[in-house]
Amino acid sequence: MEFITGKYIGRRTFLKGLGASVGLPYLDAMVPAGRMSGAVARVAEEKTPLIVIEEVHGLAGCNEWGATQFLYAPEIIGKDFELSDINALAPLRDYQDYLTIVSNTDCRMAEAFAAPEIGGDHFRSSAVFLTQSHPKQTQGSDLFVGTSLDQIHARRFGQDTPLPSMQFTIPNIDQAGGCTYNYSCAYTDSISWASPSEPMPMIRDPRVAFDMLFGAGGTREERTARRESRASILDWITGEVAAIRRELGSEDRQRMEQYLDNVREIERRIQMAEAHNSTGEERAIPEAPAGVPDSYSEHMHLMFDLQVLAIQTDMTRVISFKTGRDAENRVFPDSGSDRPFHPASHHGGREESVLEFNKICQYRVSMLPYLLDKLQSTMDGDKNLLERSVVMFGSPMADSNIHNHRRCPLIFLGKGNGILEGNLHLKAADGTPMANAMLRMMQDLGHTDMEGFGDSTGSMTLKSPGSATAQESH
Repeated sequence: MEFITGKYIGRRTFLKGLGASVGLPYLDAMVPAGRMSGAVARVAEEKTPLIVIEEVHGLAGCNEWGATQFLYAPEIIGKDFELSDINALAPLRDYQDYLTIVSNTDCRMAEAFAAPEIGGDHFRSSAVFLTQSHPKQTQGSDLFVGTSLDQIHARRFGQDTPLPSMQFTIPNIDQAGGCTYNYSCAYTDSISWASPSEPMPMIRDPRVAFDMLFGAGGTREERTARRESRASILDWITGEVAAIRRELGSEDRQRMEQYLDNVREIERRIQMAEAHNSTGEERAIPEAPAGVPDSYSEHMHLMFDLQVLAIQTDMTRVISFKTGRDAENRVFPDSGSDRPFHPASHHGGREESVLEFNKICQYRVSMLPYLLDKLQSTMDGDKNLLERSVVMFGSPMADSNIHNHRRCPLIFLGKGNGILEGNLHLKAADGTPMANAMLRMMQDLGHTDMEGFGDSTGSMTLKSPGSATAQESH
C-alpha cells in the first residue's frame, strides 16, 4: 500500500498481501489536502459506469396479444406510467423514478437477409444486441458482425482503469458444436465484440471474476493452496487494513468496514457454492464449474455483487452481462411456471400460454432490483452509484414465438449523472431502429462525435420529448 501520513490516498491505492491485491472504495481521504470536496465531486461525476444486460428471446409483452394486455409497454406514454401486476416490468415499480422504457424499436439486423439464414435467429440474435449489425453466416474463423457499444465506450473511457471492461455470463458458453444453421457458436457465446471479428471472452464462474478483481494468487498453485486453506483473501491483508484504518476518519472507517464485510460475504458465498458442488451429489447444471450455483437467482445475485464491487473500486466502468441463451431448456421453479424456457417461449399465440411465458419473463426481470438496491446503497463521492450509472437492459428479439425482431424491449435504469430522467415511457415511431436509442445513449455518455451506430437512422431522445412519440433528430 502506498500511503503517506499527511497526504491524500490515491484512487489507485491497493491493499497488497501474499497473492492478494484489494482495491479501495471511494473515500473522503482521497480528497487532496486543501481541495474543496465539491471539486472532487465534479471529477467523480465525469465517470458514468455503464452496465449493459441482454435478456434473450424477447418478452411475452411483445406478442401481438400480449401488447394489448400491456405485458411490456405500459398504456401511458410519457411520464407517470403505470405498471400492472402482470407487466413483466412490475418488479421495477419501486425504481420507477429511475426507469426509462423505450418501446417500438426494431432489431432488423437480427433478421434473415438471405434464404440460407432463415431459421437461424437463435444463433444470430445475441451478436446483434450490442452491435446492431448483421452477422456473417459462417462456421469458420472469418467471423464478422460489428464492434459492440460497450467496447467502443471502453476504448474511449475505460483505458485509465485496471480492467477497461468486464464481460459476464450466466449460461454455458462452451457448446461444443451445439450451434447450427451454419453460424459459429461465437455469435451466441458473446454479446461483446472488440472488433467485427473479435468476440470478447465471457466470465461464467464467480470465482474467476473474484480472482480477477482481487488478484487472488499469482499462480494456479497459489490460488489452489489458498482455497484449500479456506482462508479469506482478507486474511492476507490484515496488516495493510490495520495500517490504513489508523489514518482514516470515522466515516471512512465505516465505509471501509462495510466494503470489507461485503467482500468477505461474497467470498463466503462462492466458497459455499464450491463446497456444495464438490460433494459428488447430482447437480441441476452438472456441466457448470464448482463456483457456479445451481440456483439461477443466487448465480445472478453473485454476478451483480461482483459487478458493483468492480465499479465501486473503479476496477472497471464498463460491464456487459449475458443472462441466458435463446434456445435453453432451463426451468425456473421460482417463477411459478414448471415449463422449460424455450418451449414456453413458443406459446403459439395462445393467451393462456402467453401468460405462462410471461411468468418466466417477470421472474427474470425480478433479478434487476437486487442490482439496483446494491447500486443505490453504494456511495461514490456525493452520489450513490444508481444516480451515477446507466444500466441498459433489452433483447434483440421481440415475439419469441415467431422469432420476430420488430418492436423489441429496451429499458434504461439509473440517472447516468443526469443524462436520464427516469419515470418515462418513450414510444418510438414505427420502423425506428433500436440503434437510434443506443446512439443517443452513447452521445450522452460523451461520444459527441459519434454520428451513427449499427443501422441507426438518427438519434432518438431519451428524455421527455413533449409529445406522445419520441422525436428523431438527424
